[in-house]
Amino acid sequence: MPFSRSNDIVLSYRRAGRRGAPRIAFANSLGSDMAIWDDVIDELAADFDLLLYDKRGHGLSEVAPAPRGIRDHSDDLIGLLDHVGWQDTMICGLSVGGVIAMDLAVRAPARVTRLVLMDTAAKIGTPDAWNARIDAVQDGGVASIGEAIMARWFSPDYRAGQPEAFSAWRRMLERTPAAGYAETCKALRDADLTDTITGITAPTLVIAGENDLSTPPALVEATAHRIPGAIFHIIKGAGHLPCIERPADVAALLRGFANG
Repeated sequence: MPFSRSNDIVLSYRRAGRRGAPRIAFANSLGSDMAIWDDVIDELAADFDLLLYDKRGHGLSEVAPAPRGIRDHSDDLIGLLDHVGWQDTMICGLSVGGVIAMDLAVRAPARVTRLVLMDTAAKIGTPDAWNARIDAVQDGGVASIGEAIMARWFSPDYRAGQPEAFSAWRRMLERTPAAGYAETCKALRDADLTDTITGITAPTLVIAGENDLSTPPALVEATAHRIPGAIFHIIKGAGHLPCIERPADVAALLRGFANG
């Protein structure tokens, strides 16, 4: 597993696919690691050069020593792109990963050839809701909110039909360092890109899971309407993580958009 020091944070990352092919970088959701993309990567590896990473405070990446915001997360990604020698790429960001991708596209437009935003929004949640979650995690760890989060992440059909996988993804969530999770919650609490995303110039595809309870389709669509020329698509039957529930559908959308 390779590591890089980006923006003074050690990040865990991996490369997949075919070197020299069209590039896609992936940014993960809150409480997840890069494994959420594995089935999508299997679909795309023959035709794309792929970059995955664990954002700060998640997976094997380092937890920041002090509170940080979304800009620090997007600077991390810029540093990682520099580390692997990518001057520009298509970026696919999920949930907070989408907020990171939007911030990067606004601040460093030359680095983003195309933008895919999945189950995300320019402003997610309220300060009161984020503060309550932060307090719960700081008091009892991520496991204390695991059941509630999982109910919002996955559709009822997935929870009933894939109990072993559902249990494994819950373990991934609950193993997230409490400090890393809480600091990312603070970054989301303080982030509001509602006005700035109107300046995004990269061609943009916005995707929502039909059954997403964390960032409902109407919220995701409202963000799409603020980005000039953005395309909006709903994935039927998926919750907050379509890359897990409907990886073939996600891969097909990414492939079509990249080649469009």
